Amino acid sequence: MSEAMERIRATVERHSARMLDLKYTDLLGRLRHVTLPVSALGEELLERGVGVDGSSLAGVRGVESSDLRVVPDPATVVVDPFWAEPTLSLMGELVEASSDTPFPLDPRGVARRAEAYLVGLGVADRALFSPEPEFYVFDGVEFGRDQRGAYYRILEEPRADGYRAAPGGGYHLGPPADGLGDLRSEVALTLESMGLPVKYHHSENGTPGQSEIEVNFHPLLQAADALVLMKYVVKSVARRRGKTATFMPKPIPGQAGSGMHVHQKLFAGERPVFFDPQGYAGLSREALSYLGGLLRKSRPLCALVAPSANSYRRLVPGYEAPVSLAFSLGNRSTSVRIPAYAVRPQDKRIEYRPPDASSNPYLALSAMLMAGLWGIREGIDPVKEGFGPFDLNVYELETGRRPQSLPASLEEALSALESDHEFLLEGGVFTRELVQAWVALKTAELRGVADQPHPADFVTTYDC
Repeated sequence: MSEAMERIRATVERHSARMLDLKYTDLLGRLRHVTLPVSALGEELLERGVGVDGSSLAGVRGVESSDLRVVPDPATVVVDPFWAEPTLSLMGELVEASSDTPFPLDPRGVARRAEAYLVGLGVADRALFSPEPEFYVFDGVEFGRDQRGAYYRILEEPRADGYRAAPGGGYHLGPPADGLGDLRSEVALTLESMGLPVKYHHSENGTPGQSEIEVNFHPLLQAADALVLMKYVVKSVARRRGKTATFMPKPIPGQAGSGMHVHQKLFAGERPVFFDPQGYAGLSREALSYLGGLLRKSRPLCALVAPSANSYRRLVPGYEAPVSLAFSLGNRSTSVRIPAYAVRPQDKRIEYRPPDASSNPYLALSAMLMAGLWGIREGIDPVKEGFGPFDLNVYELETGRRPQSLPASLEEALSALESDHEFLLEGGVFTRELVQAWVALKTAELRGVADQPHPADFVTTYDC
């Protein structure tokens, strides 16, 4: 019996597990799963996995050649707490049905290749990520669309106790006005029971119900797995408590959008690659080139890290949403913030602020790493590129003095990705086929939004 099998069987016995749940994501990042009785556990399952219909996954395969397999990663086994029967969860990767060849459009495989590419470059051996996904929790939501209309309504039970946040005043709000602390604690404790230590949780600016839960740093692949599980846990805990949670970037007009700022740093052994006490804000030359790569490639990156039409309702000036291609120390109006409180060598990092959680975690984190490594390879100097540092509120600069901007729409971002994606293809991390499939999927999504009248159109144009 293999060591991996022994470990899983020990977990089965320890928790009296009766079911196995294999989880994976489609290209868009939506969670998929297939569930088996624990009697199916064996070496063959670990080696060959379970058959999957690729034609039923958006943008993956046509019906004429749809067979794939999802193969579990034994290192990811955890107890899934949301099943009536004791159930173990494993993350999986898609492979070709007739061989063990990785499926080129499998998102988790992209993350695995990105980590291998980093090691091969010799710059570092670990890329560590700590994403900060924000989300809203509502009492309920209703929405729909057909040829005769479209609507949405966020449901909020009236409160008669008088404890509520002022609009935009929810950040670190104390109880009882913050009524979601217990829900967030349940999420945090659930994540910890699944092996994902939580740094903290708190309420966010948006009202009603915006929250944030931050997990600690993990290597790229583990960080992406953690994001998939976090979204699953947040939604499941909210549902169990009779509420609903969404990671939609901009669900409420006039309120803060939900971003996913991503802290990132590189290590070579125990050496923090991003640290240099003589550099700006304690950053090394490699760190500055890395953030320069992120900023130079931000326009195509946005198609992967802010990949929904709704993302660009968040990426507007104000609300601490980054729209400027700039960097600075402790500045939340720039796309790259260098945390001022991260002063120890091992803590030195950068925070990339454009992403949101409508992205596919495996693709988004991998694309950020590829852009940063491109910047290091090319020796990009962000100061010479005009990216800063801007130690002021860039929103208040006169128009002619403002730095370059992020794309203003998903259409603009997709166009940038189509014309500039060679940096993603280095080392075979992304494939041209994957980029083309992504652009096609998102273009189709855009058409579905563009040809639908907006409710505001009726307000402005009905009586024209």
